[in-house]
Amino acid sequence: MTQHTPLRPERLTGRRIGILMESDFVEDEISYYRRRFTEEGAEVVLLTRLWGQPSLTFTGHEHRAPVTVSADFETLDYGELSRLSALVVPSGMVADRLRYSEDVDQPAPAVELMRRAFRLPRLVKAFSCHGLLLMSAAPELVRDRPVTCHNNLVGDVRNMGAVYTNQDVVVDNDLVTARTVDHCHLLARSVIELLDAGKEPGDGR
Repeated sequence: MTQHTPLRPERLTGRRIGILMESDFVEDEISYYRRRFTEEGAEVVLLTRLWGQPSLTFTGHEHRAPVTVSADFETLDYGELSRLSALVVPSGMVADRLRYSEDVDQPAPAVELMRRAFRLPRLVKAFSCHGLLLMSAAPELVRDRPVTCHNNLVGDVRNMGAVYTNQDVVVDNDLVTARTVDHCHLLARSVIELLDAGKEPGDGR
């Protein structure tokens, strides 16, 4: 008689995970997040600044693959933002493009989004590779916190007051950082494990 191993239950059923998007994203990374988080039962939402348009199509860095995004993070109020369980800032040029502001004396909408996100300790904030560039205009959010990043950003994160840690992935309560796009699987695993455990900052679990 053949024995069948029962399928592992989906650990993120009912969770929503947002991924920030812009052009020059890394196609394989975004595809991996969408597949991996969905495998665990999560709803994956691609978010961007739509500039008043109903949708925008972005192209990837390696293969120029198009991805159309129709969810605008500028419309997210605290209630909608709190419905997210995790917010991922991916590799490539996404963070650099999203930190653009027409008025240099005003923070970019994506920076304001992160300020609101960091006020929600149950919302996991995850940054891959160059993603921490987005925090350069809000360094107080990562000051004194252990992080990792691409080697090219080490000086930047230290100037932000963050504590660079020479590891492939660093988890500091609600903050997850990964060294390069090649470590996106470690970032995804850490996010899944945090959400599965229901871990909250400072609870010691």
